[in-house]
Amino acid sequence: MASHDSHVSEDTLRRYPTFGYNPGEIDPTDVPLGVTEDANLEEFTVETRTGNIIKSVKSNVTNKMEDWKLVTFRIDDPENPKNWSKAKKWYCTMVVAWTCFVVAFASAVITAGLDGPPKDFHVSMEVSLLTITVFVVGFGVGPMVFAPLSEMIGRRPVYAVTLFIALIFEIPCAVAPNIGTLIVCRAIDGIAFSAPMTLVGGTLSDLWRNEERGVPMAAFSAAPFIGPAIGPLVGGFLYDAAGWRWLYWIQLILAGVAWAMITFTVPETYTPMLLKERAKKLRKSENDSSYVTEQELDSRPTAEKLRIFLLRPFQLLFLEPIVLFISLYMSVLYGLLYMFFVAFPVVYQEGKGYSPGITGLMFIPLAIGVVASAFCAPLVNKHYLQLCAKHNGKPPAEARLIPMMFSCWLIPIGLFIFAWTSYSHLHWIGPAIGGFPVGFGFIFLYNSANNYLVDTYQHQAASALAAKTFLRSMWGAGCVLFTIQMYHRLGYQWASSLLAFIALACCAIPYVFYYYGEGIRRHSHFAYCEDEETKAVPAI
Repeated sequence: MASHDSHVSEDTLRRYPTFGYNPGEIDPTDVPLGVTEDANLEEFTVETRTGNIIKSVKSNVTNKMEDWKLVTFRIDDPENPKNWSKAKKWYCTMVVAWTCFVVAFASAVITAGLDGPPKDFHVSMEVSLLTITVFVVGFGVGPMVFAPLSEMIGRRPVYAVTLFIALIFEIPCAVAPNIGTLIVCRAIDGIAFSAPMTLVGGTLSDLWRNEERGVPMAAFSAAPFIGPAIGPLVGGFLYDAAGWRWLYWIQLILAGVAWAMITFTVPETYTPMLLKERAKKLRKSENDSSYVTEQELDSRPTAEKLRIFLLRPFQLLFLEPIVLFISLYMSVLYGLLYMFFVAFPVVYQEGKGYSPGITGLMFIPLAIGVVASAFCAPLVNKHYLQLCAKHNGKPPAEARLIPMMFSCWLIPIGLFIFAWTSYSHLHWIGPAIGGFPVGFGFIFLYNSANNYLVDTYQHQAASALAAKTFLRSMWGAGCVLFTIQMYHRLGYQWASSLLAFIALACCAIPYVFYYYGEGIRRHSHFAYCEDEETKAVPAI
């Protein structure tokens, strides 16, 4: 990490305990993006007795060194979200997890009634599938805007405004007079709904210290995957009973509850924004203009910061093999998840003659697999802590890949079961059971990929995750458009087997990076190393 000028001794400063990072090292999800490379990032992640850290900066006006008071939280500061009561932190955690569930639910619930709009608007099924495609495309586009925006105005306003926009545009979806209105409003909803999925990881980082974060992260991780599993189940019976428009009214109701809870009951949690407000009050109350934050000392224009935020993910995606191949793997898995939403109706409704409601029940084993893996997440965290102790608190980033190396095999296993039990004359339970290992494996793969990218790129972690999200969403959006044709052309068994073979080929990715990742990182221009000052990060 970059060095800094500080006049604060160790006995006046309390560091937050770390989990999986070097002692005293800063959690990269805790710090703002909009600061320079040599910033004193401890300001955002430590508590001090005095409530500030002195930093000397050369003035552009006087050409002399001047002392600035970087505002920090005081020790045991009640305004620090990490010091809130457990009850308050868990309430905020469950609200944002519920919001993520609602967003994921909204992406999948309409799959039960995809044949409704074609009947009413006289369009093809491929056009109806665009309501899923544009929504998922929005998931990839939105984070590129909302991530940097949250760095400037805080998390709470972004949550409130984007969810309200999504709420409003659910109404024209439900009453759409034509397919064009439905597709356009779904696209807007996809972009707006992407904000909670983008910010929730940062919110949990705001609330929980690193060693506390295992269980809250497990609760959050399950939400985005339970939503797609429950969506077709609820949507199937609702479509049978009330028609396809009610699939949008139910989204409006659930999103309305989420918006009200997060807007009126969850306070701002983003540390840089809280400290910025505190610095503003101190400058006024103390009549001292030296109270500042690193973001306020950053002289780069907003346009330059935005350019970095928007271009850096693509630099990492195309210049870093680790980001590229991990993103490709997550894209394949994300595509498989959305292809499942189309494959289940093909196998059960076309092949077995089931209703949408009964077909939705077949997603239950998938949901059980997701919940079961969430319960196992603390065991994975416990194993990682053992690795930390074994490596004196400095395990290699590749240690994060161990859960992926075991769980990656579950996806092709589940797909092969789904494939070769999908004959119309066989019992219904076969393809449904295939969903269990897929659901169980998804969370371990998802969390391992995120942790590996964070540990590898540290202060570039937000950009690495944005690159992964962008590519994943683009591929997932395209997959649903050709799934039906693929199943009709290849047959139920070989179409699913093709997906299983692709997933099987991807199993090599975690093994390659486990054994060769350290060497790849040594030749990287962006990957984190302990002495950041010796590295030259390419200019944008």
